[in-house]
Amino acid sequence: MEIFLYTLSVMYSPGPVNFMGLNAGLTGQLKKTIGFFLGVGCAMLILFVVFGYLGSAAIPQSWLHYIALVGAIYTFYLAAKMLLANVESTQSQPAALNFFNGLWIQLLNPKAILVILPVTTIMYPAANIRGSMIFVVSLLISLGASGAPLAYALMGQLLGQKIANPVWFNRLNKVMGILLIVSGIFMFNDFLIGMRGP
Repeated sequence: MEIFLYTLSVMYSPGPVNFMGLNAGLTGQLKKTIGFFLGVGCAMLILFVVFGYLGSAAIPQSWLHYIALVGAIYTFYLAAKMLLANVESTQSQPAALNFFNGLWIQLLNPKAILVILPVTTIMYPAANIRGSMIFVVSLLISLGASGAPLAYALMGQLLGQKIANPVWFNRLNKVMGILLIVSGIFMFNDFLIGMRGP
């Protein structure tokens, strides 16, 4: 039970994936963004299964800062797309996020790896989760991971329905882009800390 509480509390906290879900809801793209949510869940399942069966040897600690760098660059790219988008009306929306956007942003998010490592290397063995149960529990947690940006998108959709003026959509889009940049800066900082070493 503590595994689910731990992972859900971390996954539902604000971060780049959830900001992107919120923005999708604000811009009225909830239905078009289902693939993005599935991509996030698939990325988490891949990471949980890899670390669940191979342990922390799958990705050495010394590689995490390089993953953070690639994640920061990809986050900056998505933020730029968000900042440059111009919503002229509630019917005119920027391109929807897709499955691969969700997959890559989550695979390249070093925070996801840092959340998964204690679960797979400490909590799974302590709860006697082995063999096929690793896949089953990982699948359940990954479904919860898909639900996090979906929940943010639903909140965004509720807020978006209250806003009729496209100027506000553009302003909120810019705010979401800036929040993504801040998330990318934290990832880039993780890269710099990793380069300095212990």
